[in-house]
Amino acid sequence: MTTLDRPSPATRTVPARRLHRPLLTTTAAMAALAVFSLCAMAFDDRMLLGESVWLKPLKFAIAMVLYCGTLAWLVGFPHRGQRLTWWMGSVFAATAVVDVGFVVVQAARGTFSHFNTQHDAVNTIGQWVFMTGVPGLFLANLVIAVTLSWQRVTDRPTSMAIRAGLGIAVLGMALGYTMGFSGQQQTTDAYGHPVTLGAGHTFVDGQPPVRDGVAGMPVTHWSTAGGDMRIAHFAGLHGIQLLIVAAVVLARLAPQVSWLRAEATRTRVIGVLALGYTGLVALLLWQALRGQAVTRPDGETLTALGLVAAVTALGIGLVYALAARGQGPDRHAALTATVRPHGSVPPMSR
Repeated sequence: MTTLDRPSPATRTVPARRLHRPLLTTTAAMAALAVFSLCAMAFDDRMLLGESVWLKPLKFAIAMVLYCGTLAWLVGFPHRGQRLTWWMGSVFAATAVVDVGFVVVQAARGTFSHFNTQHDAVNTIGQWVFMTGVPGLFLANLVIAVTLSWQRVTDRPTSMAIRAGLGIAVLGMALGYTMGFSGQQQTTDAYGHPVTLGAGHTFVDGQPPVRDGVAGMPVTHWSTAGGDMRIAHFAGLHGIQLLIVAAVVLARLAPQVSWLRAEATRTRVIGVLALGYTGLVALLLWQALRGQAVTRPDGETLTALGLVAAVTALGIGLVYALAARGQGPDRHAALTATVRPHGSVPPMSR
């Protein structure tokens, strides 16, 4: 095979078969739900914990668009265990529809979907759905992560981003279970009826009767009165998208930045970024468990954040130094050849 016959780095990242239809269908359905929820927020003035009853369906819909779309892209790569990952992707898609569907039903009823201890038939069935569905999402994602992590499905930097991102996503999903330890709280539904929630997402010193919804950030409504577990949960779930974007950006920079031209170097950079991001998720978890709002970091939190940033910067510096040491004149020429723009003609051999 000549240089002209070889696929470009960009074409190697395109799956050789169709994307996962059940996951794509779920992605499209969640996109439609996001639009519907936005419209509903404009016309429905009912509130739960100080926010629109349709804000939670909106946030869940956006999260599922991102994650189901990413999974559909991932399982489309040719890999060993495709039948298993296809079925696990289907389980994830179906379970996501059922779980988010219950969130929508409860929003329409003007009451809570998560941790609701009311004994009416709809809520009782819905809580059972959550008890079985959420573990289904977690296990399906875990199986896909394990299956894809022990093999290389595309170029090395993107494969590293996929492995690390899936691992962080599994961690992020698991963090959702920590909300169950926040304790009961008393509140009211959209009609003023008293509701006992078995748990919540906010940790506050002294555990007052009402913690969720006391004060929140714009748009996300993440708590500014205490430690909000949803932040670490969100960061963990969506780190994979950031790492994949980082791999794409590094590939685009490679022709202009000499020390990034080696695939091994870009892989190491992604590895360092993944470690730094994992440290950030751990920091957000630690901060929330201490009952500290993300908007009010104390000295310990800022010190820990500085350490995470410093270690990440040091790691990038070491990768740069290692790449620079390996770049002699011959090495530089070889690396330039490996990132020749697609369609360019190589030097004629004698």
